[in-house]
Amino acid sequence: MPDLQAVRRDTPGCSDRVFLDSAGSSLPPTPVLETVVGHLRREAEVGGYVAANERADDLAAVKTSLGRLFGVPETTIALTDSASRAWTSFFYAVPLRPGDRILLSQAEYAANAIAALQRARATGAVVETIPSDSSGRIDVEALERMLDERVRLVSVVHAPTNGGLLNPVREVADAAHAVGALVLLDACQSVGQLPVSVPELDVDALSGTGRKWLRGPRGTGFLHIRERLVTALEPTVLDLHSATWTSPQTYALAPDARRFELWETDVAARLGLGAAVDYLLELGVDAVAEAVAHRAGQVRDGLAGIDGVTVTDLGEQRSGIVSFTVDGHDPQDVRDALAGRSVTVTVSHRSSTLLDMTARNLQSVVRASPHYFVSPDDVDKFLAAVRDLARS
Repeated sequence: MPDLQAVRRDTPGCSDRVFLDSAGSSLPPTPVLETVVGHLRREAEVGGYVAANERADDLAAVKTSLGRLFGVPETTIALTDSASRAWTSFFYAVPLRPGDRILLSQAEYAANAIAALQRARATGAVVETIPSDSSGRIDVEALERMLDERVRLVSVVHAPTNGGLLNPVREVADAAHAVGALVLLDACQSVGQLPVSVPELDVDALSGTGRKWLRGPRGTGFLHIRERLVTALEPTVLDLHSATWTSPQTYALAPDARRFELWETDVAARLGLGAAVDYLLELGVDAVAEAVAHRAGQVRDGLAGIDGVTVTDLGEQRSGIVSFTVDGHDPQDVRDALAGRSVTVTVSHRSSTLLDMTARNLQSVVRASPHYFVSPDDVDKFLAAVRDLARS
């Protein structure tokens, strides 16, 4: 596991509070903060273009680091301003015709589902939901029965936003590829807390964000696209970075994943993203995953032992997201009461994962997401605060 005292020294924000919201927007470590602030200062001294040119190699290295993290060539990675932008950039580039089928998971995130429904309305495609098995995961056998040559794309949320479930990505990919369907992995909640190897998962595209478990800045995201697909797809939005104006009536697309990027960007934030990825790689992804699983297990087991508290997590394998309710207390009131004791959690609402939470008759849940910098003492303080609340 990472050196707890060292990572806490690198995380000033955890010194005076118990921070359990890395599934929302985590606390950046000092190297990320210094990278972002330092570049903004440099922009103030010499202007944005000069400052960016000075860091051209470092900007290129962000994709190199992400490539190391996922086990893919850097030419297959595009940098975006969010996970939603990354997901939709790929999704809207996939050609759809009337009768094509889009399959979503039961735990699909709202942004993905809304995009799928919009495109279905515009193209005549249809959106269908893959059933879950008794554990809450995607039912792979049910998926296999649904698949045919009309299935164009299967969306998989690796770690849903509203609980500890992990979906069986490789099994889904193998089944989908057997009928020629593409697999788009929403790794928004898994990158930074779990090993995410694209060659092992065998997905066609992967989207994610910097601000969650990676501990990077807000306004950063990334998209990986399978190498053979990069040149086969044309994004719906292009500019002078993603394409070159070659004649009055023609343009040429960038030959790599840059075709999914736009010119204007927050350079400081992207440098901060690179610093966050490098920080993770230096700690070791496996060591981080072990620490997150251990802390989440402590939180989950502790909550399960408090009268009046219900842990609502599904799945056989679990992520670092722990969801729960407290009898007689609205989840938002629980969040606010804990904030009054310097404990940061958040609330996941039905509208974010409509299909799953409607099926389970849940309006909202409290969400705690402990990262590797959370200490055992932090966990004890959190559990004590919840216990006091439950007793009231």
